[in-house]
Order: sequence, then C-alpha cells, then structure tokens
Amino acid sequence: MPHLNRRHLLASFTLASLPGIGLAAKQRPEPAGVWPRALAVPGGVARLSLGPAAQRPRVQVRQGDADVPVLVVGDAIEWTAVLGVPLAAATGDAHVTVLPPTGAEDKARQIHFTVAPKRYAEQKLTVSPRTVDLSPQDQARYERERDHQARIMATWSEPSRGALASLHMRQPTPGRRSSSFGLRRVFNGQARNPHSGMDIAAPTGTPIVAPLPGTVIDTGDYFFNGGTVWLDHGHGVLTMYCHLSSIDVQVGDTLSAGDVFCKVGATGRVTGPHLHWGVMLNRTMVDPALFMD
Repeated sequence: MPHLNRRHLLASFTLASLPGIGLAAKQRPEPAGVWPRALAVPGGVARLSLGPAAQRPRVQVRQGDADVPVLVVGDAIEWTAVLGVPLAAATGDAHVTVLPPTGAEDKARQIHFTVAPKRYAEQKLTVSPRTVDLSPQDQARYERERDHQARIMATWSEPSRGALASLHMRQPTPGRRSSSFGLRRVFNGQARNPHSGMDIAAPTGTPIVAPLPGTVIDTGDYFFNGGTVWLDHGHGVLTMYCHLSSIDVQVGDTLSAGDVFCKVGATGRVTGPHLHWGVMLNRTMVDPALFMD
C-alpha cells in the first residue's frame, strides 16, 4: 500500500495515539491510490487509523460468537485496520478492539466508527426449481458443503514479505458486470440471501486470472456455486471464483498476479455462463468494486 503523506499521518496520530477506551475513528478521505476504498456501509470496508507503533498492532472484531482477526496494513509510522463490514450489519455505532502486547491486558482499547445505511436493489431470477426447493439429499449435501466452506473462510495466514504490498485488484476476467454486489435476490419468487459477490458475464471457457498473488486453499464442485476455487492472499484476505467450467490448479499451488488458473462456466445455480467473484475480509464478503479502478 502506498505511504500516506506526512500531513495525513500527523492528523491520524493525534486521534489514534490517545490513551483509553472508546476512541472514535474519523473516516477521512483517503489519498488517491489507496486500496480498498473506504465505504463504511453494510457490505463495504472501513479503514480505521491506529496511529504509529513499532510493531504491527493486533486488531479483532466480534462477529456472532467469535472474535475474528482484522487485516492491518501500513508501517511503524502509520498503521490502518482494514475491516470488512457484513451485509447483515446494523447501521450506527460499531467498533473493533486493538489488542495490547502480551502482559498488558488492561490497555486494550476500542476504536469506534459509524456504519452508514445503504439500500441495495432487488433482482428477480428464474432458475431450476431443484436449486430453490431442495430435496432431502440436496439439502444434506448443501449443509456439508456449507460447513466445509465455513472452515475455508476462517483461513488466516501470514503472507511472505511484500505479498500484501497493494490490495489493488484487476478484474479477473473480461466481460460485462451482469450482477452487482449486495443485490437482494429473489429466486423463482422466493427471497434468498443477498448477492455476496460480483458477477461478470463472459463466454464459457474465458480465462480467469488471479487479481493478487495467492495460494489455492480449496477447489471443488458445489451444489450452488458449481466449480469453485478459493485463493488465500494472506491476513484474512480471500477471493472466491464460482460456476467454473475448468479448474487448472490444485490445493497448495501458488499464483502470481495475472496467472490464469481457471475458466468461466455455467455450473451450479446459474442462468447462463458467468464468473461469480467474491472478496473476503475478516470472514466477511465485501464489495469487490472497492478494490478496483
């Protein structure tokens, strides 16, 4: 990530270095070239100033009944927590916890921020009835796959030096964005979960490239998602690629940005060939558009 200018650093230091609990993080406009862009709404990203420190601070957020680690970027001059805000998040006050060094538990502090409202559009789709009203066998399969992918989504790794130098992502395949993140989806007249990624319409067989360096942590053929690959980019940054016609990698393979590793398809619950692309921070799907030009 590019360094912030000194004026910005001094302004951030005043807020983030104050002692105590319950600090309010001002979400200042970010300089050009900082990724992802800040948009603290359900499904968006909050960028929270942590100030200077000799070592990377540890930050966590409460999600459900779990304390989940949060991505922290920057350097000793200025650290920033980059937090994914769940689509189901309530609007209003929210916070993360900055953890103290070992042996200084009494110095934990909270950084507060505000989640602003955002209303997403509705999308009505007609798909195969068996992918909406599941048979007992398909329901059992879906539940097994859901539990497996929950374990994948909990991945947290320490990337090699420089692997997270930038979170600026390229669109992984050429094509029209046919369905945006956050759409409230209605399948065959039945409301379902909001759309948790970006759909890119492209012909079957169109190559897909890695938007960042990463490691393959899962491949499979899933009931709803069809052919699927998960990439781990480090510190809880994961990306997901669904409905694939071809998977050309195996778990454990490492990729550089721009490497071709799979192809567009129409597998799983779809209305036509396209790539469903998801971006995850702290086990939370966020809008991929915030990482792109």
